Amino acid sequence: MHSAAPITTAPRDIATRPIHPPWVRVTHWLNAIAVLVLATSGWRIYDAAPFLPFEIPATITLGGWLGGALQWHFAAMWLLAANGLIYLTLNIASGRLFARFLPLSPAGIRRDALAALRGELSHADPRHYNSVQRLAYLFVMLDITLLVLSGLVLWKSVQFGLLRDLLGGYELARRIHFLTMAALVAFVAVHLVMVALVPRTLPAMLSGRTGIES
Repeated sequence: MHSAAPITTAPRDIATRPIHPPWVRVTHWLNAIAVLVLATSGWRIYDAAPFLPFEIPATITLGGWLGGALQWHFAAMWLLAANGLIYLTLNIASGRLFARFLPLSPAGIRRDALAALRGELSHADPRHYNSVQRLAYLFVMLDITLLVLSGLVLWKSVQFGLLRDLLGGYELARRIHFLTMAALVAFVAVHLVMVALVPRTLPAMLSGRTGIES
């Protein structure tokens, strides 16, 4: 008797393989909600005691008044912190952090930045992040970490006294918090522009797949 031939399956193409696992997509959209609430409520809080020569228009703030803005801000703070911790833990545990965002070198960043300015940077494979994307995503991870740490100082300055001192005191922590939030909003703005320029990245983050074929 002849032995049966082994059954093999052909590798699935890029149209059927998930680009982002479910946990990436869920944490991404929860993070988007948290950032939106934090930014708009934070602007209302800033307007109550501005330290720069401008105020944020009330029409784009959340909370209605300082007390309401603080409630929204604290709620979103816990969502951002918990969601970010889950995202970072799963990225490290799955090996995705090192596979997607590393290695990173100054030469690679310069090469890809110049290619992007010339309109020559390829986005054919959404699974592959170029050096500029890797730098941006690593930066925003560090930015959110500093945002949360400075936020803890503003929330409970006495209880987090050591952290307050490491950040240079309450007032400096307040400025750090504002600047890291501004950097996060700037990242989101650039991110939205890139989605508009490469629209197939949106369905990839909604369903995990795009309509392109390998």
